[in-house]
Amino acid sequence: MKTEIRMKKWFMPAAASCLIALSAAACSNNQPSVNNAAHNLPMVETQTATPEPTKPPESIVFPTHSAPETETSEIIADLPRNETLYFGGRQQGSVKSWNPYSGNDNNAMAFVSNSSARLTVFETLYMYNPLDGAMHPLLASGPPEWNDGRTELTVRINPDAKWNDGAAVTAEDVAYTYASHLKYETGPGLRFKDYIETIEAADGAVVLKAKLTPDGAAVNPYQLEDYICGQYVVQKNWTRTLEARTSTPDAFKQDKGWDAVSSGPYKRLYDNEQEVVLVRDDDYWGVSLWGKPPAPKYLAHIIYADDASVRQAFINGSIDVNQQFLPDIQNLWLNNGLPVSAWLEEAPYGLCTVMPSAWFNLRNYGLDQVAVRKAIAMAADYDAINRDAMAGQSPTFIQSPRSLMNPTAAERGLYDQNAVKDLQWTGNDVAGAKKLLDDAGVVDTNGDGNREYNGRELKYKAFCPSGWSYWQAAIAIVAEAGEKIGVNIEAEFPPWDTYRTVIADRTQTEYDIFMYAGDGAGPAYPWARARERLGSAAAGIDDNWAGNFGGYLNPRADEIITAIPRETDPARLKELYTEAVEIYLTDVPSFTLMYRPEFFYAVNETVWIGFPKGAVGQSVPPSGCTDGYGIAALYNLKLAPRIPLK
Repeated sequence: MKTEIRMKKWFMPAAASCLIALSAAACSNNQPSVNNAAHNLPMVETQTATPEPTKPPESIVFPTHSAPETETSEIIADLPRNETLYFGGRQQGSVKSWNPYSGNDNNAMAFVSNSSARLTVFETLYMYNPLDGAMHPLLASGPPEWNDGRTELTVRINPDAKWNDGAAVTAEDVAYTYASHLKYETGPGLRFKDYIETIEAADGAVVLKAKLTPDGAAVNPYQLEDYICGQYVVQKNWTRTLEARTSTPDAFKQDKGWDAVSSGPYKRLYDNEQEVVLVRDDDYWGVSLWGKPPAPKYLAHIIYADDASVRQAFINGSIDVNQQFLPDIQNLWLNNGLPVSAWLEEAPYGLCTVMPSAWFNLRNYGLDQVAVRKAIAMAADYDAINRDAMAGQSPTFIQSPRSLMNPTAAERGLYDQNAVKDLQWTGNDVAGAKKLLDDAGVVDTNGDGNREYNGRELKYKAFCPSGWSYWQAAIAIVAEAGEKIGVNIEAEFPPWDTYRTVIADRTQTEYDIFMYAGDGAGPAYPWARARERLGSAAAGIDDNWAGNFGGYLNPRADEIITAIPRETDPARLKELYTEAVEIYLTDVPSFTLMYRPEFFYAVNETVWIGFPKGAVGQSVPPSGCTDGYGIAALYNLKLAPRIPLK
């Protein structure tokens, strides 16, 4: 089946090129979508379950970018449907960069660097799997090895691993990557510099040396494990090339990186204001690891104008893997009979690892009182949040009682649920909340229906970003809870650029209650969630994204957070986590509103089948077929018995 690409090239001065690129990014949501729909075309029987690796047809021209500052290209492709896996709900606007050091790339098909990094183009040493909490080797060989004091972590490099230019992936690449992050103060450099002293190459292995406390212990061993699962390895030679053509740290990070050498199963074919397309590297070294190449030859993402367009394309079968919240997802197969499925056949439909929560600004009057905070949390109607905000796509707090842990088995067993049973609340307990306030002397003294604390009426604003519909529904329900118990709470929805100051600005007192979610799962969790919600380390940071947004201070909580990463005895670890949960449920510096997936994962099996499902014994997580160990899904896909032809 032939793939046709029409391509235009032109050259212009660098300044003009930048202006056009900025204009394109700003207007990208208004660009028409490429019509790749195949659902109305004739159906044919397929002869093979998995397409055989083939070389690109002669008509495909792979763009080269020897002069990325001056070259712009426009490509419109007609990709063969039986070789292309289409994604939706990820790429908003055009790609800004292919530079793995950038941090401002807007490149959702290639770069998501967290505990389960996106592994389509660049790769990490290990792949994290939230189903079993394990780190599976990728560029690494065998498990990581701690020394006795847990201050040094040794990782051996997979001898089969190669860059897409044919050179071997080496320990020097790993070490030079981290040194570059530190030198140029990239996001990962700033994030890990307080935990990792150095990464050194030695005899086909790397040794991650932890930052030490005055008593000689690692500051946090979990962060070393998080690094090897979440941070890309970049080729040393290419990094030196990048250094040679840039003169400042900003230029190093802002370089577009069109020529970046990578090690993953796919590489950039082209991107523009309409779509992003990756093509399989048929010389990919990982065939020795997986036993075969990934099934799709192309991974593509159309840049749609809005969520409604994404939804319709998914229903039509033009999108295979959709990372979009679909409130009525079960109706697509129950009522409409579509070949659509989610991770689970019944609610909550997804693997819920994220805990969007309402945070209290403890610097503001009244909210420094536990009774006020807990009363609001007790009165909130979580069943209504689940119904109206999450459309039933969240476990209830009866099914998964609130704690610092997400609902997965890997986390729930880390604390004693019975020990904190008496501290639980399941919501809509208006009578209990009123009694709690009455007993604390927070009462209505002037008869206007609103309670006062120390003579001042309790009046608050609750915020979340505008356009985040299910968050807005949740915050509105929190505001309604306040009304039921005599606490005036007004919901407001500022734009994201304004809202982010609620979280990041430590001096902000205008905002009283606000939402934030954080990451879902990884080697450092649930410890990282405990630090985020109870730890005081971030209390003095001006531009804060590390947690403790409300200014909660508790010396015992800090002691527990310090002790957990160093503890190796499972029984003692469980005691520490249980005590942390007890503090959290007692003091209520924030409260979880819902559980939700880190990935909204839905698949249309019109063209491809074999996607991960939440069956017993399933080992591949619903991580969008691309992230962490979820990349294994691409090797299990097969073509449907009957698929549409282009």
